[in-house]
Amino acid sequence: MKLFIVTLLMIVSYGCTNVCSAQENKWRPGLQPQLSKDNRGVIRMVYGAGDTIFCATSSNNGQTFSNPKLVAVVKDMHLGMSRGPQLASSANYSMVAAVDKKGSVHTFCLSHSTGKWTQCKNANDVANSAPEGLMNIAADEHDNFYAVWLDIRNDKTNNICFAKTTTRGRSWSPNKLVYISPDKHVCECCKPTITVRKSDVYIQFRNWLNGSRDLYLLSSTNGGEDFNQPVKLGDGTWKLNACPMDGGGLVVNDQQQVTSVWRRENKIYLSKPGETETEIASGRNCSITNPQHPIITWQEGDRLKVKDLNKNTTLNAGKGGFIKAVKTNDDKIFCAWEADGQIIFARL
Repeated sequence: MKLFIVTLLMIVSYGCTNVCSAQENKWRPGLQPQLSKDNRGVIRMVYGAGDTIFCATSSNNGQTFSNPKLVAVVKDMHLGMSRGPQLASSANYSMVAAVDKKGSVHTFCLSHSTGKWTQCKNANDVANSAPEGLMNIAADEHDNFYAVWLDIRNDKTNNICFAKTTTRGRSWSPNKLVYISPDKHVCECCKPTITVRKSDVYIQFRNWLNGSRDLYLLSSTNGGEDFNQPVKLGDGTWKLNACPMDGGGLVVNDQQQVTSVWRRENKIYLSKPGETETEIASGRNCSITNPQHPIITWQEGDRLKVKDLNKNTTLNAGKGGFIKAVKTNDDKIFCAWEADGQIIFARL
C-alpha cells in the first residue's frame, strides 16, 4: 500500500501539463535517461525516479513530449552510474529492461499500436544472477530483442551473459555465458553494450586480463546462436586496479561496419575492429548513436559534448552527466541527460 501511494503521488505530481517544450530544458525529477527512435521517427525517452520507470514520447522530433507514462515499479531498482532502465525500439514495439538489487533482469514491452505497456518474463533464467545491475538491450527490424548483462552464475564472478526473445518478452532463450574471462571475471563496474543489424549481433565489454581493463568485441553472424572469439579494441592498454565505471558504446550500419567509442585513462577513442583507434577528446561516460552517420556524446568535467562525425562538428549541450542522443528526422540532435536529480534535454 505504501509503495502504491508513493507511486500515485509521483504520477500526479508529474502530470501537471500536457506537453513540455524542449526550449524549457529542465524537465522532471529523474535519473539515467535513455533514448530510442523508431522507424517512424518517434522518439521515446525512458528514465527512472526511485523505483519507478517512466516513458515520454515525442512525435515532432523532440520539440514537445507527452506526459510521461508509468512503465512499471521495480522494487529496489538499480539506478545511477550507468545503471537504470534500458530502452530499445523495433518497428512495432519498444522494450525496457531494469535490474533490481538482488539481480533479477525485469523486462516490459510497449505495443506502438495500442500504447500499452505489459510486464514480460525476466531475461535471466537463474535467480539473482545479475546483482551488479549493468546490462543493455537492442532490437532488430523483426521485433526481436536482445539482452546482455554482467552475470555471476559461474563461481559468483561477473562474466558476459546473453539472451534474446522472439516473442517480445513472453519467453526468453536459454541464457548463455558468451564470454568467461580466463582471469575468472571481466570488469565488474562497466556496462556491456549490445547492437544488432540483420542477423549480426555485437557485444562490447570491458575485460580484465593480466591487470588490464581494455574493451573487447564479441560478434555473431547467426542471431546470437554462436559468438566468435572476442577481439581487443585499440592498440594501447589500461593497467588499472580500480573501477572506471565506463563501458563505452557501439553501432553497426547497413553495410555491417562496426564503430565503437570507449575510454582509456582520461581519453575518449573512436575505433573499428582491426583498425588503429582515433583519439576524440578528453573525458568519460561516452556513447554513440545513429549508425549511418554516428553521433558521439561524452562528459568533460561537468560539461557535456556532442560530436557529429559526418559534419565534423562538436557542440556543447550543457552541464550534468550521462548524456544520450539521437538524430531527429529534421536533422537535429536531440539529447537528454541528468543534472541535480532532474532530467534535462535539448535540441541542438
